[in-house]
Amino acid sequence: MALFADSDPVAAPRRSRSSTVGWSFIFIAMLVTIVVALVPSPYVIEQPGPVFDTLGEVEVGGESVPLIDIQNATTYPTEGSLNMLTVSINGNRDNRLNWFQVASAWLDSSKAVVPIDNVYPEGVTVEQSNEQSQIDMQNSQQEAVAAALTDLGYEFSTSLEIVDVSDDKPANGVLEAGDTVLSVNGQTFTDVTGLKSAIAANGVDAPAAVVVSRDGVERTESITPVAGDGAQGEPILGITVKGNFVFPIDVTIQLEKVGGPSAGQMFALGIIDKLTPGSLTGGNDVAGTGTITGDGTVGPIGGIRQKMYGAVRAGADYFFAPVDNCNEVVGHVPDGLTVFAITDLSDSMAALDAIAAGTSTAELPSCSAG
Repeated sequence: MALFADSDPVAAPRRSRSSTVGWSFIFIAMLVTIVVALVPSPYVIEQPGPVFDTLGEVEVGGESVPLIDIQNATTYPTEGSLNMLTVSINGNRDNRLNWFQVASAWLDSSKAVVPIDNVYPEGVTVEQSNEQSQIDMQNSQQEAVAAALTDLGYEFSTSLEIVDVSDDKPANGVLEAGDTVLSVNGQTFTDVTGLKSAIAANGVDAPAAVVVSRDGVERTESITPVAGDGAQGEPILGITVKGNFVFPIDVTIQLEKVGGPSAGQMFALGIIDKLTPGSLTGGNDVAGTGTITGDGTVGPIGGIRQKMYGAVRAGADYFFAPVDNCNEVVGHVPDGLTVFAITDLSDSMAALDAIAAGTSTAELPSCSAG
């Protein structure tokens, strides 16, 4: 007579073996997931970086100094803030991010996961990229001064000087450091942005007529651009150019360890505010971004979404976005931020007039899905 009729002495060991196999599969899956997560990825992460008030002060060499310092001209007190924004890059070719870091960034709306080639092109070292970024910043500062002084009615002279020629690009052996670029295909320009646009318009399928001055003698050279190393592959000649401006007043922009051309618009507005009576902002906190040319045209930049989050974290209520970045703005504006679409300095000034006066901004250009 069976005292334990429901027991199965054979089945119990089978359940034990099945449980062991199941846990083994789970352990192996977890191990594989961890290993894969730690494998280097081909991405970097863009995230909000430091914010700087162009009307305020910054630390340079351990000393607090005005971000914009103006000499030989009358300046006026300012109120509120005109914040320039930065984007920090996490990762590079020498320090690759793992997939766990990338996956975490994908879940954070203030960050962007970007292919590493878009930020650090193949064959370009981090040091070279940083050096170019510093040159872009220096040119941006000079063009911002030019845009501001042009808006205020000052007159000045300008020229474009070649400071370096790449060994493996079309200009090598044809153009030289120290040459002054006068025109491309008959088109003249007052800033580096205009020169780049003229080369880009030429394309890579035909030679460009480049006129330079060397030792006081004009020379016309025929050079066919090639696609650049950047993500967009824009046509280039392989020259590094800086703008030489002779301004009637001394404007110095002091900012350490920040590169790129994207602060041009806010530099220009900060200069105008300091050189004019009253406050452009009316005491409000305004942030913005965008390249600038000497004639006041505002151009697109990278990392617009991260910069909007940086603006909110800095306490800004208003944000000036280049109109060409509007496709990246729509649907991604953080709560509490009013965004204006900016084509040139006249748009920026119109928005500041309304903000300072406390009047409606509903009729001002904004980014829309259309």
